[in-house]
Amino acid sequence: MEKLVGFIGLGIMGRPMAKNLIKAGFKLMVFDIDKGSVEEVVEAGATKGDLAEIGARCDVIFTILPNGKVVQKVLFGEKGVASAMKSGSIVVDMSSVTPVESGFCAEKLKALEADFLDAPVSGGEPKAIDGTLAFMVGGEKEVFDSVMPYFQAMGSSMLLTGGTGSGSVTKLVNQIIVNLNITAVAEGLVFAQKVGADPKLVYEAIRGGLAGSTVLDAKAPLMFNRAFNPGGKISVNHKDIKNVLDTAHAMDVPLPMTAQLFEIMQTLKIMDCFDDDHCAIVKYFERLADVEVKCR
Repeated sequence: MEKLVGFIGLGIMGRPMAKNLIKAGFKLMVFDIDKGSVEEVVEAGATKGDLAEIGARCDVIFTILPNGKVVQKVLFGEKGVASAMKSGSIVVDMSSVTPVESGFCAEKLKALEADFLDAPVSGGEPKAIDGTLAFMVGGEKEVFDSVMPYFQAMGSSMLLTGGTGSGSVTKLVNQIIVNLNITAVAEGLVFAQKVGADPKLVYEAIRGGLAGSTVLDAKAPLMFNRAFNPGGKISVNHKDIKNVLDTAHAMDVPLPMTAQLFEIMQTLKIMDCFDDDHCAIVKYFERLADVEVKCR
């Protein structure tokens, strides 16, 4: 019998990731509370199942969910995945959670003779769609190697960064650097606009120098073209930055710039920008400077 792969979480990222697994020839059983998303992926070739059914029938189960509490409920709640899981199964959690939450899941699954990888992703919706995500993975090498074909169907970069929790740590570092870079781009373009320069020309002038970056190329055009439809929502990144600060505070690591970023995101929540792409951080600086970044 052909092996089934479980996939739980069919949001902005999960839907295209699941479809790429199907395109690569894997047989999927999927679950999400959004029935429309389930039907969309079923039409692409998956079958649908409940959490316990996925636990009972799938040897490898991928989750990509809003936060650690949801991951734990899906895995260990009443009629959850673990209630019917087979010995030797592998759970790969691609959600952005804290390393403590990853460690909790790993220990609970170990007691059930199942393996766990924390494998958060970077790249946003565009790279989820084209199958070029980056995976930052924590866990045992043998388990990592065994699921490599699935990673390769969804991404172009996958690196085992250490033991359990190290993938989650790496993702938190990624979120610090990405979101602070977006913030710097936003502040710079607002400055350019306010003093009378064309932000698009400023961007084109600096992108080939040391200020150039993947973040600059991805987000600056969205800012001056006023394209705020989400690839990565501010709400999701706000949650990730809270995870960063919670983890840092527990370890007595001061992160003053990240703390300021969190307050900027809190302000954007009040401004009703939470469902915008995180390039909408520019709206915070626009409000302060009383200017709007746009092409001439």
